[in-house]
Amino acid sequence: MATKVQITSKFWTRYRQLVRTEMIPYQWKVLNDIAGITIEKERLNDEGIPSEKSHAIENFKIAAKRAKGTHYGWTFQDSDVYKWLEAVAYSLREKMDPQLNDKALEVIDLIADAQEDDGYLDTFYSILGIEHRYQSLAGSHELYCMGHFIEAAVAYFEATENEKVLTVAKKAADNVDANFGSEEGKIHGYDGHEEIEIGLLRLYHVTGEERYLNLAKYFLMERGKHPDFFREQAAKYNGPDALKGIEKSPDTYFQNHKPILEQDTAEGHAVRVVYMCTALADLAYSTGDKELYAACVRLWDDITKRRMYITGGIGSTVIGESFTLDYDLPNDTMYCETCAAIGLIFFAKQMLKIEAKAEYAEVMERALYNCALAGMALDGKHFFYVNPLQVDPKKSKKDPTKSHVKPVRPSWLGCACCPPNLARLIASLDDYVYTINGDSILINQYIASSTAIEDAGTIKVEQITDYPWDDSVSIRIENNCDHDKKIGVRIPGWADGYRLTVNGKEEDAILSEGYAYIDVARKSKVIIDLYLEVSIKRYYANTAVSEDVGKVAIGRGPFIYCLEGVDNGEYLNSISLPKDAKLTYKWTGDLLNGVGVIEGKAKRAASRDTSLYSTIRPDTSDVDIKFIPYYAWANRGENEMQVWVREWEA
Repeated sequence: MATKVQITSKFWTRYRQLVRTEMIPYQWKVLNDIAGITIEKERLNDEGIPSEKSHAIENFKIAAKRAKGTHYGWTFQDSDVYKWLEAVAYSLREKMDPQLNDKALEVIDLIADAQEDDGYLDTFYSILGIEHRYQSLAGSHELYCMGHFIEAAVAYFEATENEKVLTVAKKAADNVDANFGSEEGKIHGYDGHEEIEIGLLRLYHVTGEERYLNLAKYFLMERGKHPDFFREQAAKYNGPDALKGIEKSPDTYFQNHKPILEQDTAEGHAVRVVYMCTALADLAYSTGDKELYAACVRLWDDITKRRMYITGGIGSTVIGESFTLDYDLPNDTMYCETCAAIGLIFFAKQMLKIEAKAEYAEVMERALYNCALAGMALDGKHFFYVNPLQVDPKKSKKDPTKSHVKPVRPSWLGCACCPPNLARLIASLDDYVYTINGDSILINQYIASSTAIEDAGTIKVEQITDYPWDDSVSIRIENNCDHDKKIGVRIPGWADGYRLTVNGKEEDAILSEGYAYIDVARKSKVIIDLYLEVSIKRYYANTAVSEDVGKVAIGRGPFIYCLEGVDNGEYLNSISLPKDAKLTYKWTGDLLNGVGVIEGKAKRAASRDTSLYSTIRPDTSDVDIKFIPYYAWANRGENEMQVWVREWEA
């Protein structure tokens, strides 16, 4: 089924416009180390470019013999260019921009020139020693980078029908296929960072070439069969430094501690886990393999029911950017990488294709509106790598265990995977609104939009809403097909109740796995109106989450809220929210580009003197407090922030 979604949402149109007019041009300048970027003074070097230079485009020029020099940056530096290209592809799909397209074509030509004759594509080894390729897979990221290029190539081909980019991608995939597999003489291994599997499956979907699906399956099924693989490669390796020592990481870091079908907990590097799961779910969908899907469900349940933050963030420790154990969710030393939340959204999207369960869309929404969106400032030019739930700027500066937690977003990052990843997510948001599942069209995200779905005729779907701030959605369906269709209307888990009407009449729809199904007859038009009961929620963590016992988090609709020092003063940890405190919601159009805030009365504790310890209970006073949506924090300067607040019982 072919589908194209046009997003008209005020909330998301602003972000997508930011991607087009700010993020993509800004990131282009960064990738090219162009002077004159407006960023914080302390982040500039003498030439006026970020102190952490990218050199990414220059690496390609050197590999293509267009320039002289040597490789600079991480082994995965190429992927920043590929994710930028993918974001450009989605932006062009939404609206063709000849000048932007010219830049994309320029980059594609450069990539093609940098590609080796046999299809190998990686500037690190093309520049520093092609004879060492595929010999240090724990840290080389060769397959990871090629996976990102294949994703970008497929996206650009689908947006523009450009054959050249697809040819380069197939040539790269063919090189991987020629070098990896179970056959004698091939490498019996896989990349340290999952991603090639996602790219190969996307290439399979657009070309129909079974070899790409089989290769993706090989990489997934081979992982964990031979945990010493990376260490054995490292013992023989004598090439350029490809993150030397990373092979000494625990096997769980690479998810190769056991075969994938035997894994029942999310272990190791959080981004790698959800990229692995995204590919596994796509493979399960593509093959109809129930055993693969069961493995996906086990990992999904462990992540979302025992290891996910209330903001949709994942990754509990900076050590290895990893999961730790069930219910271990510290608020101020966690990791919650932006890329990990994005990867969780990718995973959810693939799971929805297999089974129409609203919980997948619920987690997608939670991660999207909270952790992922918090990864970018409202100006589209400053970014978080780590997304904490509690910040004290003084501790970030002086406590080594919290030095990775930043109180304000930097303009760029030395390891810059997150900004272009966020750009490609927002630019492709139209892919997450609907899912075709059997004979049903699932409405996963309430985003004002219109689409025409081709399925032996055309089904037009239009959403009219001011969601996420509004509590109602009008869905207009025009079924011009020769067969009936079902529309699955998601009922958000956070809603206190709902009312559904079809053509103005109350509808007692069949509710299944969180979706209310409405039958739309062939050659008919219907208007479905959904009215949601939205209230301010108090969320409590499982008592096994030691950090949050006795605390409460505030939410409304899809948003989780937080306290910020600029509104509530210093020492946010001294604030307690009375159990019976009345909280009120108010729209403030002049704050943070327009947000709904939550206000109320709270208690603030204050010691009577400067003694470190005392037998006298601190005094308390009544104070006014204001919560803002979590995604909007750190846009008004450096200050404290806190999601979980102590709950006061007199």
